[in-house]
Amino acid sequence: MPKIDLYPYSPNRVLPAIFATIIALSLSLHIFQNFRYRFWRITFFLIWGGLVFTSGWILRAISAQHPENLNLYISQTVLILAGPPIYAAAEYNILSRLMIYLPMHAALNPNRVVLLFIYIGVAVESLTAAGASKTATNPPGTSKHVSGGTLISVSLVLQGVLELFFIRFVWDLHRRCKRTKMLAPNIRSVFIMLYGTSSLILLRCIFRAAESFSKYRKSCNSLNCGNVTNNEWYLYVFEAAPMVVYTVWLNIIHPGRFLPANPKRYLDPDGQTELEGPGWIDNRPTWLTFVDLFDVRGAMEGRDPEAEFWKRPEELRRCEDGSFALGTAINRRRHVGDREGKRLEASD
Repeated sequence: MPKIDLYPYSPNRVLPAIFATIIALSLSLHIFQNFRYRFWRITFFLIWGGLVFTSGWILRAISAQHPENLNLYISQTVLILAGPPIYAAAEYNILSRLMIYLPMHAALNPNRVVLLFIYIGVAVESLTAAGASKTATNPPGTSKHVSGGTLISVSLVLQGVLELFFIRFVWDLHRRCKRTKMLAPNIRSVFIMLYGTSSLILLRCIFRAAESFSKYRKSCNSLNCGNVTNNEWYLYVFEAAPMVVYTVWLNIIHPGRFLPANPKRYLDPDGQTELEGPGWIDNRPTWLTFVDLFDVRGAMEGRDPEAEFWKRPEELRRCEDGSFALGTAINRRRHVGDREGKRLEASD
């Protein structure tokens, strides 16, 4: 069989192993932090994305040793491309929890924010996987290779637009908090983290888009597909490094340290006190919450007074275990003694 040039360069054999090790260490810390802060529902995608991305770099390290192995090449290509969109889904969950923590400033149902971004994210992931598979299994310049590249290009543009919308949502919530002087230290830290990590995702999208538009075209061949494609260092500087910074940043500013795991706990407008309310209330039919994400009808006719529970703090229970806004509260598992004490209080 004739030799197939799967890489347009001699792949580095050391760097994939280094990045795989760093990402795996960060993944291990995320698992520990999720157990510690009981934040699995919010940051589950960090675990999933970490597993996918680590696997991709492990396979790339092996593929570098066997550069003519097509199966290894396909696997590492698909997994490395698939990791960042999964990582990005963690941001959507964090924003949703931040909106639940600040219900008076939420422009739309926080639960629908997650679904909106994740549904589009699933479409991005599907296009990425389908395109990566087609490009990896067909020689450069062929119609199938180009069509696969088109799918990847579309998915990258879609993900970039999605990140811009996400940043817009973060900015809107940030603006509302600043206007009402509710930028407590924990909220400010989460905002900075969301701006930074989404910018990293966007940087990676721009790199991949530049690569795809130069690589997946008819005139491309195995040795002449553009500067970005023919130089491996671009991959490490604009793909691996930003995602390492992303996952480590979320280790350092883990949302479980700054936001409550309890979805009924919210910050009072005084910016310090935390109360336990009924949780987000949306009495509209379920189908309408999907069709009218921003509750335009409610804005025109007036919101349901029952849903604005934060306007009735005297009816709600104050959280006595500290405040995340003041740095005196922590997510932790309730011990048997705590449960027993609460049971006795209820009986009194």
